[in-house]
Amino acid sequence: MAWTAIISSVLVLWFASLCKVFHESLFSSKAAFLNEGAHPRRRNVLLVIAHPDDESMFFAPVINYLISRDHNLHILCMSTGNADGMGSIRKEELYLASAVLKIPAQQVKTLDHPDLQDGFGKVWNWNLLASIIEEETRTHSVDLIITFDNYGISGHCNHCDVHQGLRKLLQDASGRHLEAWEIVSPNIVRKYIGPVDIWLSILFSRLKKDGQSYCLLNLDLCKSYAAMAQHSSQWVWFRKLFVTFSSCTYVSTLKKIE
Repeated sequence: MAWTAIISSVLVLWFASLCKVFHESLFSSKAAFLNEGAHPRRRNVLLVIAHPDDESMFFAPVINYLISRDHNLHILCMSTGNADGMGSIRKEELYLASAVLKIPAQQVKTLDHPDLQDGFGKVWNWNLLASIIEEETRTHSVDLIITFDNYGISGHCNHCDVHQGLRKLLQDASGRHLEAWEIVSPNIVRKYIGPVDIWLSILFSRLKKDGQSYCLLNLDLCKSYAAMAQHSSQWVWFRKLFVTFSSCTYVSTLKKIE
């Protein structure tokens, strides 16, 4: 009986959480991120990721929010994800996923730099990353950058290096204003409680009220699943489970990098 009660409670929580997500997708989201007054300006945003599929697996709530607000979003992917020799395939999959997410192909760039190859133990030079990000921001007049935090959600070293590369750029960007935000890595418990984590994310965001942290719900779950499915070389059973049970699918918390 006890287990039945626990399972029933979990199912009710999941249902209530999904209802919250769908409610926000049908009505305007209360998130104030980049809402600057009655007529917020369109921002040129650069999302910096390490591998193809990072955008769909970790940043879908952020992407859907930005696109729904008509911001001009560019994606810079630092590698082709060639650890298993499928770099060319994964690169094309990124373009397919971006199309589903309504990001034009000309606003997606994937690098295949010899010093930025995918893999655990592959150390990426922070100075090199900073220079590449800076060039991209100048090319597209970017004034806002989003990337991983220092843990990189999954702890992958490439994710962490991308974060450090952006920090290096911010430190060296003398006389130039660049606004930067990081996606906060949830702890191991919150990471795998699916949509239930939206309540904790909303609570923590409201407690801070400092304008330095925002909680964004995924406004289009179906689009997110469809985008991840475009990465067919990676769409294996354990990633399907991850996308279903990871809180990253349902909610993102962005924190300003000072």
